[in-house]
Amino acid sequence: MAHMLKSTNQPLSEAYKLALLDLDGVVYRGKNPVEHAAENIRKAESSGMTVEYTTNNSSRLQAVVADQLKGFDLEVEPWQVITSSVVAARMVARAVPEGSKVFVLGAQHLREEVSKQGLEVVDRAEEQPVAAIQGWYPDMSWNEMAQIAYAVEHGATYFVTNRDLTIPRELGIAPGCGSMIMAVINATGVEPVSSAGKPESAMYDEARVLAAHDGDDPVAKELCLAIGDRLDTDIEAGNRGGYDSLAVLTGVTNPNELMLAPAHLRPTYIAKDLRGLNESAPEVVHDEGAWRCRDAKARVDGDRLYVTDVTSVDGLRAACSAMWAAADSGRDVSGVIVPEFRIS
Repeated sequence: MAHMLKSTNQPLSEAYKLALLDLDGVVYRGKNPVEHAAENIRKAESSGMTVEYTTNNSSRLQAVVADQLKGFDLEVEPWQVITSSVVAARMVARAVPEGSKVFVLGAQHLREEVSKQGLEVVDRAEEQPVAAIQGWYPDMSWNEMAQIAYAVEHGATYFVTNRDLTIPRELGIAPGCGSMIMAVINATGVEPVSSAGKPESAMYDEARVLAAHDGDDPVAKELCLAIGDRLDTDIEAGNRGGYDSLAVLTGVTNPNELMLAPAHLRPTYIAKDLRGLNESAPEVVHDEGAWRCRDAKARVDGDRLYVTDVTSVDGLRAACSAMWAAADSGRDVSGVIVPEFRIS
């Protein structure tokens, strides 16, 4: 069966060497820390785990994010923050000759990262850049959008930091980088050749390279654990890249989404919050027509999912296994009536 839950005999922080942690919804919500996050990150690090923070945000400097995390009593160096600007700049540098002209539309952070890679940042299509890279920042103008469209139209290889259509702001939901990218695509008919942000796996691939020091080999993929609250970005990126993943319930994802998740959005492990990082993952087994995780059982019978415990993560693990197995057997589970979970 595809993408079913795994188990471990030791805490995840000991079974894996590198944690690839999403930020918003996992470590913090806006300016506020997520409960249990910081203490369990520190505990994981004390067990020998390296932690890197991965974010699709292309506008915030690594040092700024690190300082915010230090405010939660975490010890964080700027290199541990992997932004989509860092990843995008490295992607472009591998694709074009050193010293090439690159049109950059984005925040100062993106411009600095491109310069660090030995590339020349330009702002006008007339300078004939060989590549163009588009990020997000709030002061983006129509003229800047037109210039990158001209550059792409004239043959510049088109890269983007991420394709998130929306971005949460203080007053509500605003157009994100992906919406701005669509304007360039509509004007030129050209799709980006690559995106640095999740759900592409490039961010995780770069993170394990950057976690290696003093010329060491990149951290082995099987020793990396992607951790996030969104199935369609954090978890999908892990599945696309062949990484194990942990979904936590402190942000966007809810039990219903997990139970109905198609194979490409299913995590390897499920936990309520980051306390699960320092716990072993219990086994889920198929037993007498039901799926069992310790004392909790779940089974699909007719048009209904029955779960013996809707207050525990074990119950959710069993429920997900039952629903996923049913879906993998060819059943349409969208109409199955599922119980409401109230995980304490």
